[in-house]
Amino acid sequence: MKKFRKVLDGLTTSSPGGTMGSPSCGSAAGTPTAAPTPKDIDVQETLVSENFQLCKTVRHGFTYQPTALAFDPVQKILAIGSRSGGVRILGRPGVDCYCQHESGAAVLQLQFLINEGALVTACADDTLHLWNLRQRRPAVLHSLKFNRERITFCHLPFQSKWLYVGTERGNTHIVNIESFILSGYVIMWNKAIELSTKTHPGPVVHLSDSPKDEGKLLIGFEGGTIVQWDLRAKKADFRIYYDEAIHSVSWHHEGKQFMCSHSDGSLTLWNPRNTTKPFQVTFPHGKIQKDGRKESCKPILKVEYKTSRNSEPFVIFSGGLSYDKAGRRPALTIMHGKAITVLEMDYPIVEFMVLCDTPYINEIQEPYAVVVLLEKDLIVVDLTQSNFPVFENPYPMDIHESPVTCTAYFADCPPDIIPILYSIGAKHKKTGYSQKEWPIAGGTWTLGSHTYPEIIITGHADGSIKFWDASAFTLQMLYKLKTSKVFEKPKLGEGRGADLGEEDPFAVQMVSWCPHSRIFCVVGISAHIILYRFSKYDANTQTVSLEVRLQCEPEDIITPSENENNPCFSEPGSHSPQPHHQNPVSPGSRTPDGAKDSTPFLKVKDKMVRVPPGYQSDLVIQLLWVDGEPPQQITSLDINSAYGLLAFGNCNGLAVVDYIQKTVILCISTVDLYGATDPYQRLTRSPRRNRQSTSEHCMRGLSNFYSDSKKRIRTSYQSLTELTDNQQSIDMERSKSPTSESRENSFSRSRSSSVSSIDRDTKEAITTLQFGESYGRKSDALPTPCLWVGTSLGVVILIPLSIPMDHEERLEDPVTVGPSGAVQMLKGSVLRFAFLDCNGALIQSPYEIWRDQNAPEDPDRPRRRKLVHFSPSSSQDAFGEGHLTVVCSERQAKVFLMPSQSCLFVHNITESSFVLRADVVSLCNSVCLACFCANGHVMTLSLPSLRPLMDVNYLPLTDMRIARTFCFTNEGQALYLSSPTEIQRITYSQEMCDNLQEMLGELFTPIETPEAQNRGFLKGFFGGNAHTFDREELFGEAAAGKASRSLAQHIPGQGGVEGMKVAASGVVGDLARARVALDERGQRLGELEERTTLMMTSAETFSKHAHELMLKCKDKKWYQF
Repeated sequence: MKKFRKVLDGLTTSSPGGTMGSPSCGSAAGTPTAAPTPKDIDVQETLVSENFQLCKTVRHGFTYQPTALAFDPVQKILAIGSRSGGVRILGRPGVDCYCQHESGAAVLQLQFLINEGALVTACADDTLHLWNLRQRRPAVLHSLKFNRERITFCHLPFQSKWLYVGTERGNTHIVNIESFILSGYVIMWNKAIELSTKTHPGPVVHLSDSPKDEGKLLIGFEGGTIVQWDLRAKKADFRIYYDEAIHSVSWHHEGKQFMCSHSDGSLTLWNPRNTTKPFQVTFPHGKIQKDGRKESCKPILKVEYKTSRNSEPFVIFSGGLSYDKAGRRPALTIMHGKAITVLEMDYPIVEFMVLCDTPYINEIQEPYAVVVLLEKDLIVVDLTQSNFPVFENPYPMDIHESPVTCTAYFADCPPDIIPILYSIGAKHKKTGYSQKEWPIAGGTWTLGSHTYPEIIITGHADGSIKFWDASAFTLQMLYKLKTSKVFEKPKLGEGRGADLGEEDPFAVQMVSWCPHSRIFCVVGISAHIILYRFSKYDANTQTVSLEVRLQCEPEDIITPSENENNPCFSEPGSHSPQPHHQNPVSPGSRTPDGAKDSTPFLKVKDKMVRVPPGYQSDLVIQLLWVDGEPPQQITSLDINSAYGLLAFGNCNGLAVVDYIQKTVILCISTVDLYGATDPYQRLTRSPRRNRQSTSEHCMRGLSNFYSDSKKRIRTSYQSLTELTDNQQSIDMERSKSPTSESRENSFSRSRSSSVSSIDRDTKEAITTLQFGESYGRKSDALPTPCLWVGTSLGVVILIPLSIPMDHEERLEDPVTVGPSGAVQMLKGSVLRFAFLDCNGALIQSPYEIWRDQNAPEDPDRPRRRKLVHFSPSSSQDAFGEGHLTVVCSERQAKVFLMPSQSCLFVHNITESSFVLRADVVSLCNSVCLACFCANGHVMTLSLPSLRPLMDVNYLPLTDMRIARTFCFTNEGQALYLSSPTEIQRITYSQEMCDNLQEMLGELFTPIETPEAQNRGFLKGFFGGNAHTFDREELFGEAAAGKASRSLAQHIPGQGGVEGMKVAASGVVGDLARARVALDERGQRLGELEERTTLMMTSAETFSKHAHELMLKCKDKKWYQF
């Protein structure tokens, strides 16, 4: 039992009765210190540093900037490479693994060791890597760095341990997969082409074995040269010189012909026995014009030539469309016999791959699907049906359908919420998909024992909201909500939004959701708030609209007092704003000219509409234009279903709305919240013509509070200004000129036409709000409903509320607001509030139990509100009087006791950086404070003592995407948007890290390799293939010698202990054992051949002796014997 008691009077720094905490209540920076308390605080803290460990768990979404694709036809798993060096491996739903090359170099090509549980990656830094997939978290076993040549193409024959590597110089090297060492056997470009050729053939763009003979290697050069190289004879069988550049080559399975795709949009078909010219040239999309000439076409980047047993061959290619049709979308063309089908794609095609039944290239291929990797999507086309439908993708590849602008994460939700959201969302799913099962079905995955309901909510630039089931490390979309349906469609070139050039007026800025009451609130970029209620029934509704004028006239220029952390506040309650019940008027609307300018950004639909089951809009709140200036963005929001109240604020002030009575009960500027207790000296508004000099004065006043870099990041973070794809810089100046960037790469917003971003920083914004049961005054004996307000200057204000609790009175009587006063002050903007009882347990906010307002009335059971309170007053006997309040700002965390408002503990979280996100979360049946800093550190602090438990330098903050989307949740989990298309989930729980292996899917499952179909019994038994050859004899060190050490450098893998253990019994060991088994089989076959030879010799001897005996006895009479 750890106890925190009142220290000696000689060590105290402030009186127990003081309203404010003193900066000296903490000792050294970062050290929690006890302060005087009016009574003993007895808290048992169970969390220790050993409970915490930070690691990545799983990544969801579409691979950002994909570059390469590979498929294992036996294991049925798919690999996708990216420009940032990532590799995504997908199998059946639940089997989803992300690997990252340490170098970060782009992945050029992927090659599976088919059915061996291994993958070879070729990267842009000219390095080959061998990944072991026989462990749940793949690791690199070997790497080979080329020093003098650049890798352009790789080819690994099925069941071979020798990898062919083509280079930019036109040479072909051979790598041993087992040892990852170069062979001395090299096919030099100048030997592959004729000596009389005067030009370099270009980089190697294709390598493949001949289906008829594994000893023949087909080499395609970019310049149009094709060479078939005899590996045994070390010479060229034939050479083809074509006028057009080559992009890809594909064999017919019999090896009697192959097809090439070219830069002029043509396909050529060649016979290896007659290579003087192609025996067929086609331009699939090149029509003959009126003048007799063919249309010029785009290059065909890839072609695949696949045969089918019961139908015509498939010729599938990408590109080749004519140039003259502007605006035509990228397409995949499927030629099946005389039928040509063009499948138009939404995004450019990066790569495609035809999936076939057999891994053997010399058998009939029988294609059944084609995987198409697009720049922003992955689709699979069913080739077994004539209309070529697509398969329904089981992976969440559409997170980025519209750019993600905010996220929310809820762990341990009520168990009934996921099924009901799924049932509502399933009614709106698309149809027309293939009826067959998803073909990428490799790996195994089972539901782990440590699972609980989890939901992720994403807000998007088009105003849509998506609810995702995130349980058990999976991600499936449950329900989609479109907030834009509440408003009239803005006409092009009209309205205030058009004046500012808004492209996404419905973009979601933040969300607030109560899973118990199912109340959902959305804050939009156009200074609007939409409140939704959930219903299982459709209904005819008309959305109520409230318009709020939250525009303050004072400039709010702050001059810090001499002691910024200890201002002289008067007793709370000495001044308070008058409550506003109907038609509130803010201080900024005193001029008669303001009336003609009081318009919102968007127009709410004012007619009755039929809404489907699900979330249905109940109330819309919009901020108005005042004096020609647009409303500032909303910076904070909180909603409480038990109180029926919604509070929001921005840099101008605070508003509280009663959403049950649909009235505004408080609308006040930040300055008026203080009254006489204002700790800062503020200057009155300067004339507009002197605004520039005023801002300079503001900056001088703020220099003691924020660094320049912090001001830039805060401005962008609070204004939701950037969704940049640049991962290397944090240049916030881009937000000032949104027209300088493409819409795909930036989500840039600027809300003020006359107030600069620096001016916005000079105003004291409302940064966080929290409803809860607390003590509005020090003299209160029982907790009452209160609103905690935190500002950008670190001031905490407590506003008591008087709410009628009777059902009928709550519908009619107004909610009143009591006097307000400052309670505490911290360094930096206030980010989070939380409440603990005196035993250290988290106090949940009161909530209303969900009831369906559209359900049929039951006369026996009248519909009444059912409230659940977690009030400290209900357990005073056990916990004593009061409760603890946790307040976290950008630089500090404090815990103080209510109602005495005495500071108990303080911890300076950071001096050199600032906190971007802070949450009080549950973990291991206890609670802690989790923080994410701008310098990339993730920290946890114990509660209430604020002892540091974990501090990990996790990642550098390279863009505002991470800052805007990072969020913590219970059970030691967190997430952020790692790229515009991917969600990265992490855990900071040691228990989850320990159980991570069993919760992830298995990529490799033992499957017997299918037998080749075209070999007879005796032919397969004796290995009687005239074209079989031993690659070891050709490429091994004994025959080919050693390669130059300066050509490539071998780098041992960093797979860790597990990787080394698996490596011993993994792909290398299996290949070695397979080789020994083959040698033993060959030895036994040799012994059998020797015995057969002896038997044949013995038979010949017997026949000879029998013949001699016959000749000797044929003339004798019978009686002569």
